[in-house]
Amino acid sequence: MINYQKKITCLTEQDTKALAEKIADIAQKGDVFALYGTLGAGKSTFARYFIQHLTSAQDIPSPTFTLVQTYETSLFDIYHYDMYRLKSPEEAYELDIEDAFYSAVSLVEWPEKISPLLPRDLWKISIEATGNNRIFVLETTSQEKKQRLERQFLNE
Repeated sequence: MINYQKKITCLTEQDTKALAEKIADIAQKGDVFALYGTLGAGKSTFARYFIQHLTSAQDIPSPTFTLVQTYETSLFDIYHYDMYRLKSPEEAYELDIEDAFYSAVSLVEWPEKISPLLPRDLWKISIEATGNNRIFVLETTSQEKKQRLERQFLNE
């Protein structure tokens, strides 16, 4: 098992959009993207651009109150979760996470709320807000995911 990390600084929201689109382009069925960051760090913004890039959906609401929103692409469904309001990890089973983690692409905001249920082989994306800038740290322990990420960022 490896521990691979790539750090990217986004100076503008347009940079964040470009990054989300690049990551969306390498997403595959079964990928889980765990989005870590404080309130207002940019988790929902990243998820919105990711989803818009892969679907025809323009209105991408945050799933803060619904807890999950689903979207269809030609290759897989996308489940966008916001776990902030969960009181226990077990509540996530009611949101169909087992099926989503296996057969769809999942974007999970506040993944620390369900950490015992998260797959080991996931994409960890930590977002830190520093003024108007956003620092994204992309992490994986999978050799295959590392290779996908490196191919996507080959010329940078």
